[in-house]
Amino acid sequence: MSVLTRDEAQTRAELLDVTRYAIELDLTTGAETFDSRTLIRFSARAHADTFVEIKPAELRSVTLDGQPLDPETLEDNRLPLKNLTAGEHELRVHARMRYSRTGEGMHRFTDPTDGETYVYTQLFMDDVQRVFAAFDQPDLKAVFELAVKAPEGWTVLANGITEHTGDGLWKAAATPLISTYLVAVAAGPWHSVRTEHRGLPFGLHCRRSLAPHLDEDADEILDVTRACFDRYHEKFDEPYPFDSYDQAFVPEFNAGAMENPGLVTFRDEFVYRSAVTDTERQTRAMVIAHEMAHMWFGDLVTLKWWDDIWLNESFAEYMGYQTLTEATRFRDTWTDFGINRKAWGYDADQRPSTHPVAPEAVDDTAAALMNFDGISYAKGASALRQLVAWLGEEDFLAGINTHFARHRFANATLADFIDSLAGATTRDVPAWADAWLRTTGVDTLTPHVAPGDHGTCALTVDRAGSRPHHIAAGLYDRDLGDDGGHLVLRERLDLDLPRTTAHPIGKRPALLLLNDGDLSYAKVRFDPESFETVRKDLSGLPEPLTRAVVWNALRDAVRDGELAPAAYLETARAHLPLETDLAIVQGVLAFAATHIADRYVTPEERPAALATLTELCRDLIRRTEDGDNPGLRLIAVRHRIDVAAHPDTIAAWLADGTVPGGPELDPELRWRVLARLAVLGATDEAAITAELERDPSATGQEGAARCRAALPDPEGKARAWQSMFDSDDLSAYLFTATAQGFWQPEQADLVRAYVPRYYTDAVTVADRRGPAIAVAVGHDAFPAHAVDAENLRLGEECLRDAAPIPALRRKLTDQLDDLARALRVQRGPRED
Repeated sequence: MSVLTRDEAQTRAELLDVTRYAIELDLTTGAETFDSRTLIRFSARAHADTFVEIKPAELRSVTLDGQPLDPETLEDNRLPLKNLTAGEHELRVHARMRYSRTGEGMHRFTDPTDGETYVYTQLFMDDVQRVFAAFDQPDLKAVFELAVKAPEGWTVLANGITEHTGDGLWKAAATPLISTYLVAVAAGPWHSVRTEHRGLPFGLHCRRSLAPHLDEDADEILDVTRACFDRYHEKFDEPYPFDSYDQAFVPEFNAGAMENPGLVTFRDEFVYRSAVTDTERQTRAMVIAHEMAHMWFGDLVTLKWWDDIWLNESFAEYMGYQTLTEATRFRDTWTDFGINRKAWGYDADQRPSTHPVAPEAVDDTAAALMNFDGISYAKGASALRQLVAWLGEEDFLAGINTHFARHRFANATLADFIDSLAGATTRDVPAWADAWLRTTGVDTLTPHVAPGDHGTCALTVDRAGSRPHHIAAGLYDRDLGDDGGHLVLRERLDLDLPRTTAHPIGKRPALLLLNDGDLSYAKVRFDPESFETVRKDLSGLPEPLTRAVVWNALRDAVRDGELAPAAYLETARAHLPLETDLAIVQGVLAFAATHIADRYVTPEERPAALATLTELCRDLIRRTEDGDNPGLRLIAVRHRIDVAAHPDTIAAWLADGTVPGGPELDPELRWRVLARLAVLGATDEAAITAELERDPSATGQEGAARCRAALPDPEGKARAWQSMFDSDDLSAYLFTATAQGFWQPEQADLVRAYVPRYYTDAVTVADRRGPAIAVAVGHDAFPAHAVDAENLRLGEECLRDAAPIPALRRKLTDQLDDLARALRVQRGPRED
């Protein structure tokens, strides 16, 4: 497939004005393909050649200004338009298009629970070409009119309000000017919950089999939606720019959600079938807030080219967390961001594949797709949070509103954004942007406490890096009124770094914490005395966000080879049973299990690590026996299952259908137990089949695939491998579930021969099935358990000689860097 280059997009934008699309889709033509007719009205500024994009199963006819064009001239995904004259033109394209099973283009899904079928579009980046013909670049905005023929009993949703005109025909209201990648259609026998807010129709939609679960949570989802909607109208001068607000929870969705104007699509795992924690509800609420922010930043004002993707994602990420904190019951969102989301950015920014938040140039769409990562989201949001701390929120919002007014329903660049902000402040915003948005890597801040006269001390800060930081330094003393385990905030010093002068801090604090409040993006270290306080009294810190900063510092120290993995586990064992914030408990346990126990300790050390985590989970379960904290208990039970080294306890839970004292095992917990029993060789195909009969849902199908791939059986492993790499039958979700089950540290000997096969077969299947599967191959199917030099050598050889497609190359680059880091951590403290 030809990818669009930046130069090609600029040339086409200089030539064309695209005014209107009229699109007709027929979804009644069978299970494999659908019919697509497109009328594009556009004008050319000069006599020239150009092209339109489409990826059809069959290109049936093309006419330009009433004259037929030869469909055979279609090459790859480009249909040439030769000898255009200056002036108005009308292009008509009729094609048969393929449905997708990988979440790209028009995805089709049949629910195994009830046999109902649903389709929806995901047109992000360059997948509009899989649905209709388009001049597919973000700066050729147009009005879109959609008409859809759907089977009887279906409802069709789109960017604008839809009307059923009879005989299965649906017509959507014309959109304002939007980019091609934001067009959306979702059709099927949806279960819908509808209401109005501020004169606009609001709707929630899911497949029928999830109806009871959506109904149970509809009030909560709509409350969050209304609260964020109202808060954005307080922040932004520009009103919501579309005619309705639908939120559709769709099956087998590749992302968390997509900001299609007027029709946001979410992965339907956000319609909870099983028990979840309040932090998980907060995550769903944050995604709602994030996608709604995109209605302004991304949809109303859209990037001109994909090098400015951070203008979409960083803004929505920052605004989602901040607005949720201000407008809803979820008041500790920045703690969750700090302990879980921010680590995504730190990790990505320390790999060879790192890039600036705002790269100077992104050459083509394939390269752009690689930038949807922890840098564009978490680091970018952290940079904006630092910017707000530096500018003040009033000036920041003034600049944002100027930006909306200048570029509404148009496109903008980083330079435009900086210009809008600079007009609202006397600060040097361009210099800030150069330092924060055009550089890579993570700065490291290290405190030094020097004794002075009369028992006083002074603080200096070493900064390894180049960025300015506006941070707080927290000074904490021990509370001498109790057993000494609590820490009391004495003072928070405001610091602007770099600054070489010493800061007087009075008597030496028990703990000096840089970046207290987590307003900046940097790794922080401890002076020796503070580190001892952390080891002894971490749980005694009064604020969860402060504790999150400390846990992140310990995490970074492990990853950098400055803190032994066992020391991190000991700290978790000591302090996590006393932790009150669920996001922290979840974040620490996840890092301890998936990084430390699975990768950072040697195989010989792994049993001890699992034993420590088992005891930690038992402590948490005992602490929650009174039922006062079901969320904490659920986290502990989940992780107790995942780290079980012996099957007896969790097998008894499965047999009884409950954990003693609760909770009862709902579908998620039952599949989790069964998957761990499969790894341990304590279940079989008969039990998996029986569980699938009990839960035949799409989630049950994924659970069964995961369990079957996890069985320590050579024939089962061979079948799982064949289904992933030799067949194209698996959807992206079933591919991921199978991959998650296949590699297990406990089964290293059994799967050893598959490690070299991976690098050959991964390249082949990624080439054959495209970017979505390539991402799953590189992320979920990678043999991460094999922390050894041979695996690293094979991977480096693959990158050098096999030329994997960009999506797989990026994932392999990251995985191999993580593998090399794990090897260094296993070898012990680094030698400088």
